[in-house]
Amino acid sequence: MIKQGTVVSMTYKLTNADGEEIDRADKDEPFTYLHGAGQIVPGLEKALSGALVGSRKQVTVSPDEGYGEVVDALRTQAQKNQFPPDAELEVGMRFAADDGQGNPIIFTVVGLEGELVHLDGNHPLAGETLHFDVEIVGIREATKEELEHGHAHGPDGHHHH
Repeated sequence: MIKQGTVVSMTYKLTNADGEEIDRADKDEPFTYLHGAGQIVPGLEKALSGALVGSRKQVTVSPDEGYGEVVDALRTQAQKNQFPPDAELEVGMRFAADDGQGNPIIFTVVGLEGELVHLDGNHPLAGETLHFDVEIVGIREATKEELEHGHAHGPDGHHHH
């Protein structure tokens, strides 16, 4: 049964409110996470608690239990000359920048206009209601090492980044 400190393998299909597929994990490469470690959005983690192997669930996660609402303050612009001269800027490109308090924020380039670069630091799924169609394909107790590290290790015991 899925509970704190279990490693869960699942397949899923993630769609948005319009039914467009955003992401998926299939049986040949299921998604594995350590339950209770905050590795998946809170709304999904809560819904999966107590599930058994073979359980299929359809979970709808609101933005406040998903990737948050869109924060206008994270939409900003920069001058091209603030980037390295060899940076090939294009829409959709993502990079990490400091938020001024030493925390990295991932910005996505959302527009290029002359010398202006329009940036959005919101998660691409901020403000979205997420629809997960999940099947639990494996549950096991986490190893001591996994609990210490706070995440599941790959099937071969190595880290995958």
